[in-house]
Amino acid sequence: MTRLKQRLGPLWPFFCFLLLCLALLSLSRLGLAWWQAERVTGADGWGPVLLQGLRVDVSTLCWLFGVPAVFTLLLAGKHGPGRVWMGLMRLWLTAGTGLLLLLELATPAFINTYDLRPNRLFIEYLIYPKEVFGMLLQGHLPALMLVSVLVPAALWGGWRWSDRLCRDLTMPVWYWRPVLAVLVLSLGLLGARSTLGHRGLNPALVAFSTDPLVNGLVLNSAYSVGFAVKQLGKEESAASLYGRMDRQQLLDTLRQAQGRPEHEYVSPALPSLTRNTASYRGKPRNLVIILEESLGAQFVGTLGGRPLTPEFDRLARQGWLFEQLYATGTRSVRGIEAVITGFTPTPSRAVVKLDKSQTGFFTLAQLLRKRGYHTQFIYGGESHFDNMASFFLGNGFEHIVDQRDFESPVFEGSWGVSDEDLFVRANQEFEQLHRSDKPFFSLVFSSSNHDPFEFPDDRIVLYEQPKQTRNNAAKYADYALGRFFELAQQSDYWQDTLFLVVADHDSRTYGPELVPVPHFRVPALLLGEGIASRRDDRLVSQIDLPPTLLSLAGIDSDNPMLGQDLTRYSPNRALMQFDQNFALLKGRDMVVLQPEQDALGFQYDAGQQSLTPVPADAGLAQQAQAYALWGSLAYLQGLYRLPASSDSGFIAGR
Repeated sequence: MTRLKQRLGPLWPFFCFLLLCLALLSLSRLGLAWWQAERVTGADGWGPVLLQGLRVDVSTLCWLFGVPAVFTLLLAGKHGPGRVWMGLMRLWLTAGTGLLLLLELATPAFINTYDLRPNRLFIEYLIYPKEVFGMLLQGHLPALMLVSVLVPAALWGGWRWSDRLCRDLTMPVWYWRPVLAVLVLSLGLLGARSTLGHRGLNPALVAFSTDPLVNGLVLNSAYSVGFAVKQLGKEESAASLYGRMDRQQLLDTLRQAQGRPEHEYVSPALPSLTRNTASYRGKPRNLVIILEESLGAQFVGTLGGRPLTPEFDRLARQGWLFEQLYATGTRSVRGIEAVITGFTPTPSRAVVKLDKSQTGFFTLAQLLRKRGYHTQFIYGGESHFDNMASFFLGNGFEHIVDQRDFESPVFEGSWGVSDEDLFVRANQEFEQLHRSDKPFFSLVFSSSNHDPFEFPDDRIVLYEQPKQTRNNAAKYADYALGRFFELAQQSDYWQDTLFLVVADHDSRTYGPELVPVPHFRVPALLLGEGIASRRDDRLVSQIDLPPTLLSLAGIDSDNPMLGQDLTRYSPNRALMQFDQNFALLKGRDMVVLQPEQDALGFQYDAGQQSLTPVPADAGLAQQAQAYALWGSLAYLQGLYRLPASSDSGFIAGR
């Protein structure tokens, strides 16, 4: 060992930390694989997970420690600047190892919530410390305490150990240092790229299974997060993931998939702009969208889920219930994107958070405000979260009510005031607006059904113990929803208002499939005076809801939405984005697009909630690619907006 230390000289500390980190990452992966053994075995994945995982770990450590190793060869010494660099090197080694440990410790909780390794969502949550720390404190205290103890202890131990490793290092003769530095740099780059091919190592290169979690286990969490950071700069372009398509071919494919008459497309400048005539011809109605946090179909009794929603089930007998409606994604901003803008999902972040969509981007609020509607967003939490306030105020919402505006709430948790506080305030707002004799559009966003599942005592008979569970929170959210509609149905605004109750996404989206379709199924219910009781079993998407709302509210318009008016059309398709996988479900046939891979085909049995692999249909794969690429094209080129006079000869005025 002494001889090896002498041969490695200033690289000796790196060698020791490299072995330590390899052991840490390998043991973590082994533990995670053991935890998910059934899925790893089902994917025949033990060999790829462990062996390819070692390859990813070596690549990660080359990226993390390669550059400081080169500088150490050039600068290390026992006096002057060399001594300063030795201190910086020790700091780098210690902090790097601490970061690896922190991310691996955070991984089980992240997998338990998102069924994936830490990724872009992990980064996005870091800018909301108040909400995230409150959630961790209330719902994940043991994990938080473990991290709080182990990471500082590891940093202290690493700093002390690095001091011992750096004592009495043998320095190479000065003229050998540049030669060794070039050699180490070359080996480091080779190890980091992990291939001699044109493209370096990436998640697609080591993916082997149709189970995204098992593919994720091949990675380590530092690599997964680092790759997500790298992708942020080019996230707007779906073509970099799913392949390019000629612009005209893309538009022709979309129009063919839409099945609408050519004369309804009214603007060469805005390719998706269509003329839409409302099916309801009376006085235009008020519109209220109630976006229910994390209320997947699995929690809704009337949809075959758990018996947690007696109030929703009762309301479903009074309105138009969609039994096979699928969310476009797995996050609230994706649900907002679909329901408020009708925008198709992309592998990028939702447009709520992207720079170029902060003004001039189509929303229902923008269209309705131009028609004289008062437009508002009502939320029990802080509206800055996920950039909602900025997006809304820049795109047609003129009034926001959030946590700061609730003076004496009944209950306040990590994510804001309780749903019953939210709905009492919403009812007050609607009554006041109705008295002003001005039509209104309101988005009401609930938050009680969110980890750590805090809600007032003595409101419901608990479904299970302990109190703070997903099932109990879903039951409380249903309770609050029922109380709201008791108020609304007794109000003066009821007869003039159309209500949509819809979930943003399921609470957890998990499973061994590339896209776990059952966990994209969410409830959607239309209620209001004149809305007949109906159970609709057609296959539809969240993006079909905003065109349908405009039609039922009596609003004619030219708008760029690809969703279809369900009073007139039956699209028989759903779009779903799960991390970087995009799915188009059409009838029973489904195509899944993955980054840099060929499309895969499946048949979906909604009754059994199962996917069976089949050869991908070429035409359906082309449609899926067109839908997936359209969002990026429309966003980058500013095509998703209301028409100006130069874009179209007609702007519906009703």
